[in-house]
Amino acid sequence: MTWQARLIGPEEREKFNDFTANGPKGHILQSYEWGEVKALTGWEPLRLVIEDGQEIVAALSILKRKIPVLNKSIFYAPRGPVVDITNYELMDFLWSKVKEIAKEHGAIMLKIDPDISVNNQDFVRYFQKAGFREVSTGEGFEGTQPRFVFRLDITPSEDELFANLHSKTRYNIRLAKRKGVTIRFAENKEDLKVFYEVLEETAARDQFLIRSYAYFSTMWDQLVENGLAKVFLASYEGQVIAGTLALIYGDKVWYLYGASSNRHRNVMPNYLLQWSMITWAKENNCSLYDFRGVPGELTEDNPLYGLYRFKKGFNGDFTEFMGEYDLVFDPLMYNLWNIAEPVYYKGVRKVIDLTKKLRK
Repeated sequence: MTWQARLIGPEEREKFNDFTANGPKGHILQSYEWGEVKALTGWEPLRLVIEDGQEIVAALSILKRKIPVLNKSIFYAPRGPVVDITNYELMDFLWSKVKEIAKEHGAIMLKIDPDISVNNQDFVRYFQKAGFREVSTGEGFEGTQPRFVFRLDITPSEDELFANLHSKTRYNIRLAKRKGVTIRFAENKEDLKVFYEVLEETAARDQFLIRSYAYFSTMWDQLVENGLAKVFLASYEGQVIAGTLALIYGDKVWYLYGASSNRHRNVMPNYLLQWSMITWAKENNCSLYDFRGVPGELTEDNPLYGLYRFKKGFNGDFTEFMGEYDLVFDPLMYNLWNIAEPVYYKGVRKVIDLTKKLRK
């Protein structure tokens, strides 16, 4: 087998996306457009393809970030690689090319969090044998991408899916419809601003930080405008009271952001929003709906247990991914980075705590 590796540019966006959407283990975070979104937050996207003749057989969208002060950088490939995960020889070739690119860019490591279940021990063993080291990130949302999610197989009929919902979830969906809650797509940036205002209200109530409106505007430009995302708005008595943002790529949909006003929460708009996104995914011939992150500690005293219970009501499969792994290129700098990074995030947490106090 004669494989060739190269970095591709914007003129091959469509070819890259066709493979990363429909190839083995395709994922929206490996799309060309997601790299463009992250390019406006300090990352430089590098799109690597492995070809057999004219055909792409493996792809990896790498995000590069420079380390302050040092003339070094880190690589991150969210939910990569897009490849036949049973073809270890091909993956070995892929990692060898990543190492070559890392040397050119002064990268000390590649961080990666594959879209692979922790139960796939064959792949986990291969990853460790290939030189990757597992990174401990704790429970819940502490990793770069959520380690624990709910995923729903939406290949059954709509009637079957609805019948399989927990009884309280079915009741709340019907209640929202009976009360007159309506769902529509956001049509323009003015609608996006309305969604963001509700998201700000949610963040203030539940005490978490959100990205700037400019970030969501970029997602609109890169994802919504290119058919890779939709913003859903729930209205009641003429007012938008909740909204969600969903990503679509290949035959998969991901629920990325949710927002709900303090007003009229009793009409259960969030339940109808989720059901509307699921039916929209089916209409677009998708087979998988991903509810994204839930806590790993499933005790009722966990502050995120309510989120777990809400998503569980749609009867998806609780899934634990294999987690984060680092492929180290410069051991000395990597060790220094591991010392410096917690100090940096400790400072970030202080800013978060201060923000919470100011909001009270």
